[in-house]
Amino acid sequence: ELDEMGTEALPRRTPAPAWLPTAKGEEGDFCLRSSDCAAGLCCARHFWSKICKPVLREGQVCTRHRRKGTHGLEIFQRCQCAEGLACRLQREQGPADTSRLHTCQRH
Repeated sequence: ELDEMGTEALPRRTPAPAWLPTAKGEEGDFCLRSSDCAAGLCCARHFWSKICKPVLREGQVCTRHRRKGTHGLEIFQRCQCAEGLACRLQREQGPADTSRLHTCQRH
């Protein structure tokens, strides 16, 4: 019976809209959320749009937020530290610990 009806009886699949990305975004690609980006990348604000940026590695400068919600105020957001790393105050070698710089460090 199915042969007599031909392919007209089979449901047609609608193609995905042209704006919908077919693959995960690479570094610098526009995104809406981190799940739009490839592994090792997150979706972060860059000026007034959002792009895929690399997750931070050990020793890289990170942003530590004192109050919840202040992350949205940045126009150049950084990704979070990679798994197994935490954003901590950088330890200085001198007697005066005046640096407020935070880096990704092992737990």
